[in-house]
Amino acid sequence: MVNYQSTRGSTKNLSFEDTVISGLAPDKGLYLPDSTTLNNLSLLTQEDLSYEDFVKTVFIALDKNSASLIDDISLYPGFEVDPTPVLRELSNSAVVMELFNGPTKSFKDYALQPLGAIASKRLSEIGERGLVIVATSGDTGSAAIQAVKESENIDIVVLHPANKISEYQRKQMTSIIQDNVFNIAVEGSYDDCQRIAKELLQENPFNRRIISLNSINWLRVMGQLSYYVWLTTKFSSPINVAIPSGNFGNAYSAWFGRQHGLSIKNILCSTNVNDVLRRFIESGTLKPKETYPSIAPSMDIQIPSSLERLIFDLSGSAEYFYNTFSTTGEATLEEDALNTLKMIFSSETFNDEDIKHKIGELYKEFDYIFDPHTATSVAMALNNEDNIPTVAVATASPEKFGTVINAVIDGYSIVSLDEKEELIQLAVDKDVITTEIKNFFK
Repeated sequence: MVNYQSTRGSTKNLSFEDTVISGLAPDKGLYLPDSTTLNNLSLLTQEDLSYEDFVKTVFIALDKNSASLIDDISLYPGFEVDPTPVLRELSNSAVVMELFNGPTKSFKDYALQPLGAIASKRLSEIGERGLVIVATSGDTGSAAIQAVKESENIDIVVLHPANKISEYQRKQMTSIIQDNVFNIAVEGSYDDCQRIAKELLQENPFNRRIISLNSINWLRVMGQLSYYVWLTTKFSSPINVAIPSGNFGNAYSAWFGRQHGLSIKNILCSTNVNDVLRRFIESGTLKPKETYPSIAPSMDIQIPSSLERLIFDLSGSAEYFYNTFSTTGEATLEEDALNTLKMIFSSETFNDEDIKHKIGELYKEFDYIFDPHTATSVAMALNNEDNIPTVAVATASPEKFGTVINAVIDGYSIVSLDEKEELIQLAVDKDVITTEIKNFFK
């Protein structure tokens, strides 16, 4: 049986069923499986399975206990099109994997649709109503809302940084006006939102089941890992992957797959001006700086929470690293861990002007319009000089960033969402936010 343990050493282990509807571990760590029932992931083949059925085989390979929760449900109920990722070849060595054809036009749908469906089923089994707390830098919030808005046993609160995401991203969340959906614009950065969300998950002042749909939740990794398993079945040789990286959950999923047999050689992590990941990959030191708003807001992050699982994998425990980080504001990997990190990961920083230039350049060369995040991963894929294919992960539709793209590509049509909005704007104050949540869900 697979148990799920904390990255920081807590002795409390969870089953798969409980991990799905969990938040942080008691010691503030993230859950990871202590073993795995899977054989080599590379042995899984798609054969004649639909993408959804293939994902179910991946879930069951990861943990047989998932079978009872996924057997009779749809994992992608919000998709109006086939959820199979789309591959588009740019050159002999660069390929794009489109993951933005779900209900919110973001890759987050690929993990949150299954997580929402499974969490709702599990809550129904145990007769509880859950409260989801989510922090978002742009895309997670809308994907989480879409995943649970029809649930009869889940309420959801989404914290987003006020005036620091695109209008389209904001309206995708705030135009969902339902009794079980509460949107809060926080007068701070995404890192402020994430810190408050983690504190609420840890303290649980609401006297009810509290759940994370952020990449804190292990099933997010499972959902994202699935498209990397699928991807590697499409190539006869090893591949590299290039990923726009903010909270690091997508990149960690690729790493986990690599560690369990997937033919992934290198993981390229593109960043914007908030390049904490590039600095970490190059030096082994996690040292946040001020968070700056950018035209690629989903990467406006200085404390990537999913990095903790990688640090656990590299070091055997994340407890000392994060105790040091909590005390001093920075922490550094040991030399052996850093050497492993640098063998597999690389990173490049793109500021706003770089991104605009890349969007225009890629459009002229390939007649293909990329959103500001994907433009960075495609640039890394095209610049990579390895002699094997590099797959750039396209994480969002350009529709979500029409104003940015219109300023670069003449005549690009801006898609607007004119629906009525409902949200509340609050200061960076956990107590005030807690009170408003309690009042909303009386």
